[in-house]
Amino acid sequence: MPAPAILVLEDGRTFHGEAYGAEGETFGEAVFNTGMTGYQETLTDPSYHRQVVVMTAPHIGNTGINDEDPESQKIWVAGYVVRDPARVPSSWRSLRSLDDELRAQGVVGISGIDTRALTRHLRERGAMRVGISSTGADAEELLERVRHQDAMAGSELAGEVSTGEAYVVPAIGEKRLTVAALDLGIKAMTPHRLAERGVEVHVLPATASLDDVLAVDPDGLFYSNGPGDPAATTAQVELLQELLTRETVYFGICFGNQLFGRALGFGTYKLKYGHRGINQPVLDRTTGKVEVTAHNHGFAVQWPEGVPLDAPTETAYGVATVSHVCLNDDVVEGLELRAPDGRLKGFSVQYHPEAAAGPHDAAYLFDRFVELMRPGAGAAEVSTSSTGGGSVA
Repeated sequence: MPAPAILVLEDGRTFHGEAYGAEGETFGEAVFNTGMTGYQETLTDPSYHRQVVVMTAPHIGNTGINDEDPESQKIWVAGYVVRDPARVPSSWRSLRSLDDELRAQGVVGISGIDTRALTRHLRERGAMRVGISSTGADAEELLERVRHQDAMAGSELAGEVSTGEAYVVPAIGEKRLTVAALDLGIKAMTPHRLAERGVEVHVLPATASLDDVLAVDPDGLFYSNGPGDPAATTAQVELLQELLTRETVYFGICFGNQLFGRALGFGTYKLKYGHRGINQPVLDRTTGKVEVTAHNHGFAVQWPEGVPLDAPTETAYGVATVSHVCLNDDVVEGLELRAPDGRLKGFSVQYHPEAAAGPHDAAYLFDRFVELMRPGAGAAEVSTSSTGGGSVA
């Protein structure tokens, strides 16, 4: 029988369940994910570093674990919370159970609790620090340790998840373009999506300098997703500002959207409980189409107070506009930067167009980036069609 386990939030709310995965203690920020599938991709997403993830779908682990779907080399979540773990995984691709994988990687979890009640609590009170213990600790002593943990706000974490050495993801088929990708917590599917389109991707550490980027001689610059507070991540913002003055074509995803906003002079702020899941509706204002998208973020870009979301704003690098908006809460989900002549210089989105394990409504954004990098691409040449999604011919 699994050992008893407890989960204690920093406001004192306590849940009792059973140990799931490794036994022991863990701490982090409690957040919830609304995806009904894709738990393996969630666990291996570096953006979840130092977060304890609560799954709102009740049955987790049904398809086990395989070696094809991870988004990185390890599980990054600080802890894992599920209601009803699968007793026996069932999939022709499964190599081992989720419970065994969590245990092998030392990830402490808890099962058998009311995750609906926990999620409602986080929605009402906001994401907060949390501890899980299966060591026999009582709630009061665990709560004391929870309250001594660092908060997510003010934490610079990209350097903790980034690659230590640069590496290259070669183009699939004919090489057409070169991209320098700053790894702030990059998911493996992202350079793969670019490689499918004939792009050779040079993945650089989060500490990469201007010289490191220029040495690649890139046709475009990409900033990845990643964990932590964008306001605490300053060196990468300064690097981006320098490259924007050099007319470098830019594309950013998630954390790369927040850093793009800060580079343009906008603020960022912490959302009450964030967006995490694969079912978030977003309006692409450049096409008028609604996309169902994959999200994992707890911070967002702050559009200037008093300026409508549909109004262009002058920045030191060109004219910025909000290109995408979340239809649930009007959060800024994307930015565009244009030169005075209307030429598109760069863009970003808050969500994940690589979208492993789906949906794929936003895959066209990789095509948009490739088109923007083509020699001689201008405002009239860059497609805003969202009907694409495959490789550019």
